[in-house]
Amino acid sequence: MSNHPIGDVMDAAMDKIRGMVDSNTVVGEPIITPDGVTLIPVSRVSFGFASGGNDGSAGGGKSGVWAGSGAAVKVDPIGFLMISDTTVRMVGIQMPAVTTADRIIDMLPEVLDRVESYVDKFGGKNDPPAQEI
Repeated sequence: MSNHPIGDVMDAAMDKIRGMVDSNTVVGEPIITPDGVTLIPVSRVSFGFASGGNDGSAGGGKSGVWAGSGAAVKVDPIGFLMISDTTVRMVGIQMPAVTTADRIIDMLPEVLDRVESYVDKFGGKNDPPAQEI
């Protein structure tokens, strides 16, 4: 702990935040379903912290130490890691994308999977396959 009362207030607030925001908050306890699939909840954690104080004299000749701190923690569940016999997959539970940029970012993994399967299917040839009419 600090040697100053204002530092003590800051240390106490940070200790409380550490208690709320740990690795178990971001990656939860595994849940095993009856069919053997393991689900691990994953969350996004955001937090803010502010602290301040004064150890001088206030108006009217009073002296002392004034200190305060505040913190906010926000936990948003974003999905589950789904682990089965041979695969690990992230299943998202986020709100649908609103902006065009968000939609593009959300679609990127699917597009990459399609490109990869296309390359695997046609052996990386430079010519696209002939289309049937």
